[in-house]
This record gives sequence, C-alpha cells and structure tokens, in this order.
Amino acid sequence: MPLYLCVDCGGSKAAAVIADETGNPVARALGGPSNFAYLGLEAFVAVVKETVESALKACDPSVLKANGIDSSTQLTLPPPEGKSYLAAAWLGVSGCDSPQAVADITPAVEALLGVRPRVANDTHLLAAPMTLYPDVTGAVAVVAGTGGIVVSFREAVQKETGEKAGLEELGRCGGWGWILGDEGGGFHVGREAIRQVLDEADRASVKPKTTETSTPSEKPWGLRQRVLARFGITDVYELLTIVHKPDPAPISPSTLAPASSDATLSLWPTPPTFDPAMAKDGLLPMTAMPREKRLSSLSPLVFAAAFEDGDPLAIRVLQATSSALVDQICVLLRTEERSSEGERRIRAAESILCMGGSLSGVDAYRKLIVDELERRGHVFRRVQVVDDAAAVGAKALTLMKT
Repeated sequence: MPLYLCVDCGGSKAAAVIADETGNPVARALGGPSNFAYLGLEAFVAVVKETVESALKACDPSVLKANGIDSSTQLTLPPPEGKSYLAAAWLGVSGCDSPQAVADITPAVEALLGVRPRVANDTHLLAAPMTLYPDVTGAVAVVAGTGGIVVSFREAVQKETGEKAGLEELGRCGGWGWILGDEGGGFHVGREAIRQVLDEADRASVKPKTTETSTPSEKPWGLRQRVLARFGITDVYELLTIVHKPDPAPISPSTLAPASSDATLSLWPTPPTFDPAMAKDGLLPMTAMPREKRLSSLSPLVFAAAFEDGDPLAIRVLQATSSALVDQICVLLRTEERSSEGERRIRAAESILCMGGSLSGVDAYRKLIVDELERRGHVFRRVQVVDDAAAVGAKALTLMKT
C-alpha cells in the first residue's frame, strides 16, 4: 500500500495530504506560511519538514504497518538512510516561479523526504482535476485568494511511449505579488475599495455643500461606512495616513502573545506593545498590521458591503477586480477551433476552469468572473472550485505513476 504525499505550500499555510494508492486521503496536517519567495530555502524546508512529520504521525498505525513503517518510532524526517516513507511526492509552492526556484527546492526536499519530489508552482495542484476528466484537454488554474495568478495547462505526453506524464504549463498571467499586481485577489480588492472610497470623496469635494445630517446607525452599512469603522476613523482622508504608515517593527518569537483562536487575529503576530484588550471584534488595529495586510484584510468587508448591503460602490469594486482577473484569463484563451502550429493558447470549450483561493469560494464573486468570461465569448466545458488542492493533487499523483 504505497503512500503518496502532496503539500500545498501557500502564503498563509501549508496543507499536507497523504493518500493511499487509490487516492484516498489517509492523513492530513497543516503547517505555517510557506511562500518560498518570502521565506527563503532554509525556512521553507523547515515548514515542510514540520508539516509532513505531523501528517505522518497522523497516519493510522495499520496504514504505516502495511508500508513496513514502525508506528512506534518518532517518524521524523529525513527517514532512515536508504529508505523513504513515501512512494512519490508533489509540492505545489507559492513563490516558486522559475526553473531556478525549482532547482533550489528539489534537492533540498529530496534529502528531507528520501524521494525525489515533483516541485512546481501551487497553481499546478489547482489544475490537477484536468487529469481526472477525460472530456477536457486543457485547464486554466485561477487563484483568487490573498493574491492572484492565472496559469494554463495541457496534459503532457512522453514522446517515446505516448504515456501521460502529468501537466505541461503553457502560459501564465499575473502572480507578481502585492506591490506589482495580484489582480483579482484580496489585496487588489482592498486597494480598489480604498481607491473607490477616496475617489468618491474627491468627486464630492466639488459638489455644493449641503446641511443635511444623517443619523448614525448602530451597525456600519455600505462600503464607506464599513471602511471607516474598520479603521476607527470618521474622516475619509485619514485613510491616507493609516494606509501609508510604516510596517510595525519585526517581532521576536519570545515576545509573541499566545495564539488566538480567532482566525483574523492569528493572521499576523501580536506586536509586543499591543494590548489584546484593544482588539475590536477580535481584529487587530490596522496600524498593528503590515501595510499589505491592512488592505488584503478588507476583502471580507467589501464582500459584505456588496452582497449583504447591496452597496453599488462595493459592487463596482468587485466588478473592477473580477474584470481585471478576466483580462488575464483571456490572454491564455483563444476562440478559434483550429490552432496554428506552436499555438499555446487553449479553448475554453475544451477545458476546465479550476478556481482556488478564498475569494473564488464566494459564489457571487465567482459568478462575476464566469459571467464576464461568457460575455467575452469564453464558456468553459467545466468549472470546478478546488477547496482542497492537496487532496486533489495527491489523487492525481497516484494516476501519474511517473
């Protein structure tokens, strides 16, 4: 009963799944942030080591015994010399964007696992469903989470044998990080929200002043009100000061407060000078976050203003960000049935759209993307939300066999 490992190494967490030869998950584990570009090789390998060890220890003893593994051992990595706990491994790594990054990661992880892994950008895992459906010949993987990236694939075939050999990357758009892009992701949504609120205030500055007063509601409503409440201010232009305020100083692990059970609070370490009692609704003050998080953390607020409040301003924000993501998807697509020699674009009608990331999981936002693609003449044969990329990748790995 060989074991297959897949690790989805993302910017916020690492997710490891160990599957049996049928692709059925037999163990799971979560680890810390694992973006290779942000961490560097040594710290990245440390996260992978901790996460995979946790997954191995979560395996049922009978599964380990079937693989000749003594469950009474510590199951630490690297495995005993000349042995491996695994038949194959696949790592989808955020921040792994070049052949050099793959070349740096592969030998280090091979030494750790005792088996040579497949290493690629994490979008490769997202496209794994293509291998499970015989009626599609291509895939477009779309990440809309904290960041954003779009990558297209077709199934690779070995020239010598004609056998399937995994996924071949064709083209990509975006994934440049929050400073340069990340269209359609959480940072883009937060930044566009601030820009639209500020733009509305700029345009209002030349309109006649009125004496109308509004009665403040107990609960924020609409994008502008929600943004001001989240920043704890009453003047729109105070946003500029807080958004541009320098990042908090680096934090020593010894000074960190105990981890909070609140998902939002635990996204960023608590600064040693921050009193948890100051947190409102379990959220860190904006100035306690790095600048990137001050904007990306606004995306749930924008979604609430758009889809709960029905605020036209918030809806315009999401239309703008989803349209920018569609622009990138369309770069990888063609409408012509016949392809010219060397063509690397694919047809939506013959392909699967694989969507991952927290924003892709929101039905209304995903509909904006799919509807806009259809408006531009691109209707995918299949659309699938991949909410467990590590599990899908592990199952696909058992089918590749190479």
